Amino acid sequence: MPETATRRRGPYAKTAERRRQIVEEAYRLFATRGYHGSSLREVATAAGMSQSNLLHHFASKEELLLAVLERRDDLGGAEEPSAKEGTFDERIVAQAQHNESIPGLIALYSVLSAEATTVDHPGRDFFLRRYDALRAGYEDEFEALRRQGRLREGVEPATAAASVIALWEGIQLQWLYTPAVIDVGATLRAYLDLVIVETPKGARRSGD
Repeated sequence: MPETATRRRGPYAKTAERRRQIVEEAYRLFATRGYHGSSLREVATAAGMSQSNLLHHFASKEELLLAVLERRDDLGGAEEPSAKEGTFDERIVAQAQHNESIPGLIALYSVLSAEATTVDHPGRDFFLRRYDALRAGYEDEFEALRRQGRLREGVEPATAAASVIALWEGIQLQWLYTPAVIDVGATLRAYLDLVIVETPKGARRSGD
């Protein structure tokens, strides 16, 4: 029976499962070969279907990329409780440690964020918005620390925010190559200890 007839009869479970399968295979290929280095035909083959069938679910490669990026955010949002608790610096280190359990996700992010620097890349706007949001959020956190007297003198919140992002992504990339040598959490902890000072007597810590 044609696939369309099956979908009409049920609650679209089969269609949802096929879309999930396509996204997972695209996720794997994009992470290892990049967006431009992977073709729809290869994704379709990996998913066990024809390219025309894949295009029935995703009208273009760009649409599929957006679905992969959404999947990346879904997975990345599955933080362990410790990554949502504690002070700003403690949350960063906890999230970095959690990321060690999702190396495929880190690889995908590293590959696509580098590729998306080109003007015509369909993921460019996604990463522009993401970096803007990260910098703004971290700058607010460092500014709060500055008001509490916990940001080292001479450190600008905006600079510290951009530096954390650059260090985090750079050290994670090195970790992908040599996970037995690189400790992402410890590296971030060392930087944060340089720019964040002990709580002044009588002051409250960020996150309290």
